[in-house]
Amino acid sequence: MNTVIEFKDIKKAYGQQTIVEHFNLTIERGQFVTIIGSSGCGKTTILKMINGLIAPDEGTVYVEGKDIKNEDLIALRRNIGYSIQGSVLFPHMTVEKNIAYVPELLNKDDKARTRAAVEKWMKIVGLDPQMLKRFPDELSGGQQQRVGIARSLAASPDILLMDEPFGAVDEITRVQLQEELRKIYEQTGITILFVTHDISEALKLGTKVLVMDKGQIQQFAEPTALLRYPATDFVRQLVAKERRTCGLPEEKLLTCEYCGVMNHEH
Repeated sequence: MNTVIEFKDIKKAYGQQTIVEHFNLTIERGQFVTIIGSSGCGKTTILKMINGLIAPDEGTVYVEGKDIKNEDLIALRRNIGYSIQGSVLFPHMTVEKNIAYVPELLNKDDKARTRAAVEKWMKIVGLDPQMLKRFPDELSGGQQQRVGIARSLAASPDILLMDEPFGAVDEITRVQLQEELRKIYEQTGITILFVTHDISEALKLGTKVLVMDKGQIQQFAEPTALLRYPATDFVRQLVAKERRTCGLPEEKLLTCEYCGVMNHEH
Protein backbone atom coordinates (compact mmCIF):
# COMPACT_ATOMS: atom_id res chain seq x y z
CA MET A 1 0.00 0.00 0.00
CA ASN A 2 1.05 3.60 -0.53
CA THR A 3 -0.36 6.96 0.46
CA VAL A 4 -3.01 8.36 -1.87
CA ILE A 5 -4.50 11.16 0.29
CA GLU A 6 -2.83 13.15 3.05
CA PHE A 7 -4.04 16.00 5.25
CA LYS A 8 -1.30 18.02 6.93
CA ASP A 9 -2.15 20.37 9.82
CA ILE A 10 -5.50 21.41 8.34
CA LYS A 11 -7.58 24.23 9.78
CA LYS A 12 -10.97 25.40 8.54
CA ALA A 13 -13.24 27.99 10.13
CA TYR A 14 -16.50 29.64 9.10
CA GLY A 15 -16.57 33.06 10.71
CA GLN A 16 -15.85 32.63 14.40
CA GLN A 17 -16.58 28.89 14.36
CA THR A 18 -13.59 26.62 13.84
CA ILE A 19 -14.68 23.37 12.22
CA VAL A 20 -11.35 21.50 12.15
CA GLU A 21 -7.93 22.44 13.49
CA HIS A 22 -4.55 20.67 13.50
CA PHE A 23 -6.18 17.90 11.46
CA ASN A 24 -3.70 15.27 10.21
CA LEU A 25 -4.61 12.07 8.40
CA THR A 26 -3.02 9.68 5.93
CA ILE A 27 -5.12 7.37 3.73
CA GLU A 28 -3.52 4.48 1.92
CA ARG A 29 -4.41 3.36 -1.59
CA GLY A 30 -7.17 0.78 -1.70
CA GLN A 31 -8.66 1.55 1.71
CA PHE A 32 -12.41 1.87 2.23
CA VAL A 33 -12.60 4.59 4.89
CA THR A 34 -15.95 5.23 6.52
CA ILE A 35 -16.23 8.57 8.36
CA ILE A 36 -18.63 9.04 11.25
CA GLY A 37 -19.09 11.50 14.08
CA SER A 38 -21.26 14.11 15.72
CA SER A 39 -23.20 16.63 13.64
CA GLY A 40 -20.99 19.53 12.56
CA CYS A 41 -17.78 17.69 13.45
CA GLY A 42 -16.20 18.32 10.03
CA LYS A 43 -16.90 15.06 8.18
CA THR A 44 -18.23 16.65 4.99
CA THR A 45 -15.74 19.52 5.20
CA ILE A 46 -12.82 17.08 5.16
CA LEU A 47 -14.38 15.07 2.32
CA LYS A 48 -14.86 18.14 0.12
CA MET A 49 -11.28 19.27 0.65
CA ILE A 50 -10.09 16.21 -1.28
CA ASN A 51 -11.62 17.39 -4.57
CA GLY A 52 -11.14 21.08 -3.85
CA LEU A 53 -14.80 21.97 -3.27
CA ILE A 54 -13.67 23.43 0.07
CA ALA A 55 -10.23 24.97 0.60
CA PRO A 56 -8.52 24.84 4.01
CA ASP A 57 -7.62 28.10 5.73
CA GLU A 58 -4.33 26.56 6.81
CA GLY A 59 -2.46 23.37 6.01
CA THR A 60 -2.11 21.25 2.89
CA VAL A 61 -4.12 18.52 1.20
CA TYR A 62 -2.14 16.11 -0.97
CA VAL A 63 -3.73 13.79 -3.54
CA GLU A 64 -1.40 11.31 -5.21
CA GLY A 65 1.48 13.19 -3.57
CA LYS A 66 0.54 16.53 -5.13
CA ASP A 67 -0.55 19.66 -3.27
CA ILE A 68 -4.00 20.26 -4.78
CA LYS A 69 -3.58 24.04 -4.45
CA ASN A 70 -1.19 23.76 -7.39
CA GLU A 71 -3.43 21.51 -9.48
CA ASP A 72 -6.13 22.14 -12.08
CA LEU A 73 -9.22 21.50 -9.96
CA ILE A 74 -11.43 20.70 -12.94
CA ALA A 75 -9.02 17.98 -14.07
CA LEU A 76 -8.70 16.77 -10.46
CA ARG A 77 -12.46 16.41 -10.08
CA ARG A 78 -12.81 14.50 -13.32
CA ASN A 79 -10.54 11.84 -11.85
CA ILE A 80 -12.30 11.64 -8.47
CA GLY A 81 -15.77 10.13 -8.31
CA TYR A 82 -18.28 12.02 -6.15
CA SER A 83 -21.63 10.71 -4.95
CA ILE A 84 -23.95 12.44 -2.46
CA GLN A 85 -27.33 11.84 -0.85
CA GLY A 86 -30.41 12.00 -3.02
CA SER A 87 -30.64 12.58 -6.73
CA VAL A 88 -28.17 15.01 -8.23
CA LEU A 89 -28.77 13.74 -11.74
CA PHE A 90 -29.27 16.09 -14.66
CA PRO A 91 -33.08 16.03 -15.02
CA HIS A 92 -33.03 16.86 -18.73
CA MET A 93 -30.67 13.97 -19.56
CA THR A 94 -31.46 10.28 -19.91
CA VAL A 95 -29.84 7.68 -17.66
CA GLU A 96 -27.38 6.92 -20.45
CA LYS A 97 -26.39 10.57 -20.86
CA ASN A 98 -26.05 11.08 -17.12
CA ILE A 99 -23.65 8.16 -16.74
CA ALA A 100 -21.75 9.09 -19.90
CA TYR A 101 -21.27 12.73 -18.91
CA VAL A 102 -17.68 12.58 -17.61
CA PRO A 103 -16.45 9.79 -19.92
CA GLU A 104 -17.60 11.87 -22.91
CA LEU A 105 -15.51 14.79 -21.65
CA LEU A 106 -12.48 12.53 -21.31
CA ASN A 107 -13.00 10.39 -24.42
CA LYS A 108 -14.33 12.88 -26.95
CA ASP A 109 -13.12 10.88 -29.93
CA ASP A 110 -13.89 7.42 -28.57
CA LYS A 111 -17.66 6.93 -28.37
CA ALA A 112 -17.30 3.14 -28.27
CA ARG A 113 -15.23 3.40 -25.08
CA THR A 114 -17.84 5.63 -23.47
CA ARG A 115 -20.65 3.29 -24.50
CA ALA A 116 -18.74 0.33 -23.04
CA ALA A 117 -18.21 2.20 -19.76
CA VAL A 118 -21.93 2.98 -19.48
CA GLU A 119 -22.91 -0.64 -20.13
CA LYS A 120 -20.29 -1.93 -17.69
CA TRP A 121 -21.38 0.26 -14.77
CA MET A 122 -25.10 -0.21 -15.45
CA LYS A 123 -24.53 -3.93 -15.02
CA ILE A 124 -22.32 -3.58 -11.93
CA VAL A 125 -24.80 -1.39 -10.01
CA GLY A 126 -27.70 -3.65 -10.97
CA LEU A 127 -29.62 -1.49 -13.43
CA ASP A 128 -31.66 -2.95 -16.28
CA PRO A 129 -30.35 -1.83 -19.72
CA GLN A 130 -33.94 -0.92 -20.61
CA MET A 131 -33.56 2.06 -18.26
CA LEU A 132 -30.93 3.73 -20.44
CA LYS A 133 -33.43 5.94 -22.25
CA ARG A 134 -35.42 6.90 -19.16
CA PHE A 135 -35.18 10.24 -17.41
CA PRO A 136 -34.49 10.63 -13.67
CA ASP A 137 -38.12 11.49 -12.79
CA GLU A 138 -39.13 8.11 -14.22
CA LEU A 139 -36.97 6.24 -11.69
CA SER A 140 -37.44 5.26 -8.06
CA GLY A 141 -35.21 6.78 -5.38
CA GLY A 142 -33.09 3.64 -5.22
CA GLN A 143 -32.72 3.54 -9.01
CA GLN A 144 -31.69 7.20 -9.08
CA GLN A 145 -29.05 6.50 -6.42
CA ARG A 146 -27.70 3.59 -8.45
CA VAL A 147 -27.44 5.83 -11.52
CA GLY A 148 -25.62 8.40 -9.40
CA ILE A 149 -23.11 5.77 -8.25
CA ALA A 150 -22.65 4.53 -11.82
CA ARG A 151 -22.03 8.09 -13.00
CA SER A 152 -19.45 8.70 -10.27
CA LEU A 153 -17.60 5.53 -11.32
CA ALA A 154 -18.00 5.72 -15.09
CA ALA A 155 -14.65 7.44 -15.69
CA SER A 156 -12.93 4.67 -13.65
CA PRO A 157 -11.54 7.04 -11.00
CA ASP A 158 -8.92 5.94 -8.49
CA ILE A 159 -10.79 7.68 -5.65
CA LEU A 160 -14.50 7.72 -4.85
CA LEU A 161 -15.95 10.25 -2.37
CA MET A 162 -19.41 9.49 -0.97
CA ASP A 163 -21.35 11.80 1.35
CA GLU A 164 -24.22 9.92 3.04
CA PRO A 165 -25.22 8.50 -0.37
CA PHE A 166 -27.85 6.09 1.00
CA GLY A 167 -29.46 8.43 3.50
CA ALA A 168 -32.57 9.15 1.40
CA VAL A 169 -33.61 5.59 0.53
CA ASP A 170 -35.65 3.00 2.42
CA GLU A 171 -33.95 0.37 4.58
CA ILE A 172 -34.30 -2.52 2.12
CA THR A 173 -32.83 -0.47 -0.73
CA ARG A 174 -30.10 0.79 1.60
CA VAL A 175 -28.97 -2.75 2.42
CA GLN A 176 -28.99 -3.65 -1.28
CA LEU A 177 -26.91 -0.58 -2.15
CA GLN A 178 -24.45 -1.36 0.65
CA GLU A 179 -23.96 -4.85 -0.76
CA GLU A 180 -23.51 -3.52 -4.30
CA LEU A 181 -20.97 -0.95 -3.13
CA ARG A 182 -18.99 -3.52 -1.19
CA LYS A 183 -18.89 -5.74 -4.31
CA ILE A 184 -17.70 -2.80 -6.42
CA TYR A 185 -14.95 -2.10 -3.90
CA GLU A 186 -13.82 -5.74 -3.86
CA GLN A 187 -13.85 -5.93 -7.67
CA THR A 188 -12.02 -2.66 -8.35
CA GLY A 189 -9.81 -2.01 -5.31
CA ILE A 190 -10.75 1.68 -5.59
CA THR A 191 -10.02 3.99 -2.64
CA ILE A 192 -13.33 5.03 -1.07
CA LEU A 193 -14.13 7.67 1.53
CA PHE A 194 -17.69 7.33 2.76
CA VAL A 195 -19.40 9.75 5.18
CA THR A 196 -22.27 8.27 7.18
CA HIS A 197 -24.29 9.00 10.33
CA ASP A 198 -24.94 5.27 10.88
CA ILE A 199 -22.31 3.44 12.95
CA SER A 200 -23.59 0.02 11.83
CA GLU A 201 -23.11 1.07 8.20
CA ALA A 202 -19.63 2.43 8.98
CA LEU A 203 -18.54 -0.81 10.64
CA LYS A 204 -20.11 -2.99 7.95
CA LEU A 205 -18.56 -1.24 4.94
CA GLY A 206 -15.24 0.20 6.04
CA THR A 207 -11.85 -1.45 6.09
CA LYS A 208 -11.01 1.45 8.43
CA VAL A 209 -13.34 3.73 10.37
CA LEU A 210 -12.57 7.37 11.11
CA VAL A 211 -14.43 8.68 14.16
CA MET A 212 -14.55 12.48 14.56
CA ASP A 213 -15.91 14.80 17.22
CA LYS A 214 -15.65 18.60 17.33
CA GLY A 215 -13.17 18.65 14.46
CA GLN A 216 -10.80 16.18 16.10
CA ILE A 217 -9.99 12.56 15.26
CA GLN A 218 -11.17 10.35 18.10
CA GLN A 219 -9.98 7.12 16.52
CA PHE A 220 -8.91 5.76 13.13
CA ALA A 221 -8.93 2.00 13.19
CA GLU A 222 -10.19 -1.21 11.63
CA PRO A 223 -13.79 -2.01 12.61
CA THR A 224 -12.79 -4.89 14.89
CA ALA A 225 -10.22 -2.77 16.71
CA LEU A 226 -12.74 0.04 17.09
CA LEU A 227 -15.22 -2.33 18.72
CA ARG A 228 -12.74 -4.11 20.97
CA TYR A 229 -10.55 -1.16 21.94
CA PRO A 230 -12.48 2.15 21.79
CA ALA A 231 -9.89 4.89 22.29
CA THR A 232 -12.13 7.46 24.03
CA ASP A 233 -15.42 7.62 25.89
CA PHE A 234 -16.95 9.25 22.79
CA VAL A 235 -16.04 6.20 20.67
CA ARG A 236 -17.17 3.80 23.39
CA GLN A 237 -20.60 5.44 23.53
CA LEU A 238 -20.83 5.45 19.73
CA VAL A 239 -20.24 1.70 19.46
CA ALA A 240 -21.98 0.67 22.71
CA LYS A 241 -24.89 -1.09 20.98
CA GLU A 242 -22.63 -2.94 18.55
CA ARG A 243 -20.34 -4.00 21.43
CA ARG A 244 -23.29 -5.50 23.29
CA THR A 245 -24.43 -7.29 20.14
CA CYS A 246 -20.94 -8.80 19.82
CA GLY A 247 -20.96 -9.84 23.47
CA LEU A 248 -18.05 -7.59 24.43
CA PRO A 249 -17.67 -6.54 28.08
CA GLU A 250 -18.93 -3.20 29.35
CA GLU A 251 -15.59 -1.79 30.57
CA LYS A 252 -15.04 1.78 29.43
CA LEU A 253 -11.70 1.05 27.78
CA LEU A 254 -10.00 -2.24 27.05
CA THR A 255 -6.37 -3.32 27.18
CA CYS A 256 -5.11 -5.19 24.14
CA GLU A 257 -4.74 -8.90 24.93
CA TYR A 258 -1.80 -9.17 22.54
CA CYS A 259 0.53 -6.45 23.74
CA GLY A 260 -1.00 -5.02 26.91
CA VAL A 261 -1.28 -1.51 25.47
CA MET A 262 -4.52 0.37 26.11
CA ASN A 263 -6.64 0.61 22.96
CA HIS A 264 -3.82 -0.51 20.71
CA GLU A 265 -4.60 -0.87 16.99
CA HIS A 266 -3.43 -3.96 15.08
